[in-house]
Amino acid sequence: MINHKQAQFFTILCCFLTLTPSLVRGDCTCEPEDEDRDKSRALRYKMAAIASILVAGAIGVCFPLLGKTFQALRPEKNLFFIIKAFAAGVILSTGFIHVLPDATENLTSPCLNENPWGNFPFAGLVAMTAAIGTLMVDVFATSHYTKSYLHKTQQSNGGDEEKTGENEKDLPVHTHATHGHAHGSVSMLQSSDSAQLLRHRVVSQVLELGIVVHSVIIGISLGASESPKTIRPLVAALTFHQFFEGMGLGGCISQAQFKCRAVTIMALFFSLTTPVGIAIGIGITNIYDESSPTALIVEGLLNAASAGILIYMALVDLLAADFMNPKLQNNGLLQAGASVSLLLGAALMSLLAIWA
Repeated sequence: MINHKQAQFFTILCCFLTLTPSLVRGDCTCEPEDEDRDKSRALRYKMAAIASILVAGAIGVCFPLLGKTFQALRPEKNLFFIIKAFAAGVILSTGFIHVLPDATENLTSPCLNENPWGNFPFAGLVAMTAAIGTLMVDVFATSHYTKSYLHKTQQSNGGDEEKTGENEKDLPVHTHATHGHAHGSVSMLQSSDSAQLLRHRVVSQVLELGIVVHSVIIGISLGASESPKTIRPLVAALTFHQFFEGMGLGGCISQAQFKCRAVTIMALFFSLTTPVGIAIGIGITNIYDESSPTALIVEGLLNAASAGILIYMALVDLLAADFMNPKLQNNGLLQAGASVSLLLGAALMSLLAIWA
């Protein structure tokens, strides 16, 4: 469950990402591209973008969470595997097709000094480092939570044993008459289920972190633009982008089985990041220069880190985990359906790169 410290961390991170570009001034001699600037018309498009992206993100992230209402959307159902494979394809395409190329473009811009930015592929380096860092966070967090749970379980079992009589202790494990199952087997199953649940919770939180980073950057870039020709195609593209990403995140949150309060916080945080980024971009339009060296470096590094996180999460925590699931492995039809869904999600998200 998300505690107050985690919520504060996400808030501080978001504030850092959104306030950093406000320090950027137009001090670069590299001339920005000529654009068809129309501030009032661009503002109308931005308002439409805030509304449509907010609604699409909220619908997308909430759709997989409707398992309690619609049984077909429960995590153990076949349809859930199909939807999650589609969303994983979207997230994978987002990292490879949308975020990483943007990072490469920023960090190889002619506005930056040739040394060191032009002499080394920093975007790939940062993405790789972020993927390795995500792996370490994944491993250590899961290990820590698992050990903590096992410690609490042992203490609880110790207390239960003190309360039970010696006669019950002497009963063989495999012949418990009143419950009809072995305590040892139940304990192992509970431990396995709890470890898997903890794993899902770590995955959902790390995935949201990766999505939030690039969502804020996208929002600021759109909000700071004054070109209707640039903004207009982005509105539709980012609306679909946010909807599909929300489906992927919503599927992970659903499997994590958070309490209602934590689910609400995570869903709201995802839904609001891009609209808030757009609003901040609108507020700093006059002082923000996207072609300045500082803006290019900050956006490039953050985008590269986000790409590494998203690619790792899509391949390792979403696709590998689901496609190696015994339920999917033993069902050829479900396996084929999930594969088609994965390719369809990746293809549709890649297609959006034409406009965004």
